[in-house]
Amino acid sequence: MQNRNYIYYDHTISLCTTCLRRVNAKIVFDEGNVYMLKKCPEHGDEKVLIATDIEYYKQIRNYNKESEYPLHFNTPTHYGCPYDCGLCPDHEQHSCLTLIEITDRCNLTCPTCYAESSPTYGRHRTLEEIEHMMDVIVRNEGEPDVVQLSGGEPTIHPQFWEIMDMAKTKPFRHLMLNTNGVRIANDKGFAEQLATYAPAFEVYLQFDSFRPEVLKQLRGKDLTDVRKKAIDKLNALNLSTTLVVTVQKGQNDDEIGEIIDYALKQKCVRGVTLQPTQVAGRLDDFNPATDRITLTDVRTKILEQTNVFNPNDIVPVPCNPDALAMGYALKIEEDVFPLTHMIDPQDLLNNSGNTIVYEQDERLKSHLINMFSTGISTDEVKEELNEIMCCLPKIEAPGLGYDNLFRIIIMNFQDAYDFDVRSIKKSCVHIVNKDGKIIPFETMNLFYRDDKQQKLEVLQDIPFLT
Repeated sequence: MQNRNYIYYDHTISLCTTCLRRVNAKIVFDEGNVYMLKKCPEHGDEKVLIATDIEYYKQIRNYNKESEYPLHFNTPTHYGCPYDCGLCPDHEQHSCLTLIEITDRCNLTCPTCYAESSPTYGRHRTLEEIEHMMDVIVRNEGEPDVVQLSGGEPTIHPQFWEIMDMAKTKPFRHLMLNTNGVRIANDKGFAEQLATYAPAFEVYLQFDSFRPEVLKQLRGKDLTDVRKKAIDKLNALNLSTTLVVTVQKGQNDDEIGEIIDYALKQKCVRGVTLQPTQVAGRLDDFNPATDRITLTDVRTKILEQTNVFNPNDIVPVPCNPDALAMGYALKIEEDVFPLTHMIDPQDLLNNSGNTIVYEQDERLKSHLINMFSTGISTDEVKEELNEIMCCLPKIEAPGLGYDNLFRIIIMNFQDAYDFDVRSIKKSCVHIVNKDGKIIPFETMNLFYRDDKQQKLEVLQDIPFLT
């Protein structure tokens, strides 16, 4: 009798990274890491690193919750996941966040861009197309949780303000603008006009590094001054902002803690989203064998590089625990109080009940009692805090509102390397395309962009080999 040199943990369906056909895959534990072993009939064996923390990976399954369906499905299930996106009835999660790409074009040509945007690529969407896209989201969601205007660079659309006004007529609970910050930094009055769309509005600001050489590698130019000017303007307006970091191994993964510490000091910043580079779109000088970074790598670096969070503060997000991890904290004056470890995991899965956070931390309790004694009204701000804390139970915190919230999200958009059909079926970040289909972010960039449609049609004709 002989032993395998790994521990077999699970089985799933993945993709061949060469031809993108569906292939069977084993998930195994080997040398302290989690790997995916897969074999394509044409292109052979692959061994792909998918996690560097076995215990965290095993914990993921404990955070699954009941699926939340959209009100409407857009395409039939015929070829099987991931070849029917639209959403099809086989999908297991509604749209927690939906992107509307109002333009293909951009005022930058980033060497790293999932949409391959540039000043000359594609076109701007018409107002009629954009309103149709908004209405598709409303049809699917009723009152969509978060809708994000994206691109390309959405702020360069010639009818940008008309689009913003249109969005405000729709029943979106929260509107975001995904931007590189160039117009915020350089155009007089632009940030001020954005602020008129608050409070249910947030800037999703690209913020990859403090180092010019890294910015040149990821964005094609040194955007240090642009970032500083944009943050200064957003701070002056206290306009809610999330810093978005595309994380690439060997480029900026050693800056994660520094970026979080910086974000905690900014009045306008409500959190940091860390997105490992998805191997899709335009990736100049990127080697998947050496440059990929996993969700668990990023989580470990947060814990190693900051003094704020402990392991129980960065946990899987129940709507898609394989691909999302989160940590929440309160900012009060100069102090930061992590919240996630205070929440009963069962409350997290049920998304019900209240957690009286100040009863569990004497320093936090003292802060809140002092604020409450000054006569601050609690009802309105408490509701604002409750409504935006996605996938958390409602939290009572007298005298506090969204300004006091700080969140860390790790958002791993799977690609052909770590593609796991279990996770893709629970994807909750979606893109509505110009054809009125709502497509998971991951599969949109792999299969459903204009230049990939012909390849998709070929794949749909290939039977899956069991």
